[in-house]
Amino acid sequence: MNRAGLIWAFAALLWCTGIAGANLCSADTASGRKLYKWVDEQGVTHFGDQIPPEYAAKEKSVVNSQGVEIYRLEAEKTPEQVAAETQQLAAAEALRARDQNLLNTYVSVQEIERLRDQRLALVSDQIRVTGQFLDVLNGRLRTLEKASLRYKPYSDDPRALPMPDEVARDLVRMGNDIRTQEQNLSEKRSEEAGMRTQFESDIDRFKQLKGIH
Repeated sequence: MNRAGLIWAFAALLWCTGIAGANLCSADTASGRKLYKWVDEQGVTHFGDQIPPEYAAKEKSVVNSQGVEIYRLEAEKTPEQVAAETQQLAAAEALRARDQNLLNTYVSVQEIERLRDQRLALVSDQIRVTGQFLDVLNGRLRTLEKASLRYKPYSDDPRALPMPDEVARDLVRMGNDIRTQEQNLSEKRSEEAGMRTQFESDIDRFKQLKGIH
């Protein structure tokens, strides 16, 4: 409390010790009227039963007739602060749910490792099969590209025929199939990396929860 606050509190204490002051102080209590304390931008402490609108959302205290703080009213939170707190609560709840799921699902680190190896093996097989299929498609594309060299506009022979629509459609379709499988292969590799990271994180967390060093 600054000097102005001390003077106010001391004056209030002296005033309330008088008969009239005591009656009025008790009347304030009976009427339910609250006394507030707040600080302005210059650091000056103010007291009153009404807070100016510009300070209504800021931190303040409810005080008794002697100027002694009874309880504190926190400042209203900004939308950004509310959003941050909500996010923190959601993260904490997600961690709690994850911990509970780990404890309910596994009984040992070895059990997690076995499941990890099984799932990684499945994804690895999918990556291998997709890679083999891509090799086949690329072989077919090379064959089609070689055949297309006999036709215009790829052939230098002035007597060359225009490329048949069927060959052109096969080239386009094969290119699309290759791009699709390349995307599938990329996604499977990302899935494998993410799965490996997630299992390692689960193992580390399970050890923490079980106190395993």
